[in-house]
Amino acid sequence: MTQNLELEFVTLLEDNQNILHKICKLYSSDLASHQDLFQEMVIQLWKSYPKFKGDSKFSTWAYRVSLNTAISLYRGKKTKITTVDWDQSLSNIRYEEYNSDTEDQLKYLYDAVRQLNDIDKALVYMYLEEKDYAEIAETLGISEVNARVKMNRIKGRLKEMLTKKGVV
Repeated sequence: MTQNLELEFVTLLEDNQNILHKICKLYSSDLASHQDLFQEMVIQLWKSYPKFKGDSKFSTWAYRVSLNTAISLYRGKKTKITTVDWDQSLSNIRYEEYNSDTEDQLKYLYDAVRQLNDIDKALVYMYLEEKDYAEIAETLGISEVNARVKMNRIKGRLKEMLTKKGVV
């Protein structure tokens, strides 16, 4: 791959790395698994980048690839993560720990969301990121109406879970 393509990828990834961190937060329970998942998502994005045609926004494409990576890993389809050495060009992409102790309600919400199935987790994540239903539907490969219906049902389940914990 050309150096320009690599520089373009790294720049886009730096601008959108929080997408990956937030997905990692939903699909991992500790720092080590968060870092492993983050690295695997970067690798999958890099491998797939030459096929990215720009038909959608980079962030939408990155959501899809990253979510598919997380879902595949945690469904057991891929039991061994292949690691690679970080290239110097990726040195600006790093793990930034989020301190959830300062926001207990957010911690309870993440705990509740972790109990959802993989697709529902992804839908909630994008909803919390204020993505419109058209982008959510495109990323998840479902209809916009289906995305709205699923989200309403998920909201009810989350409210019920948080009420039981005395959060809501």
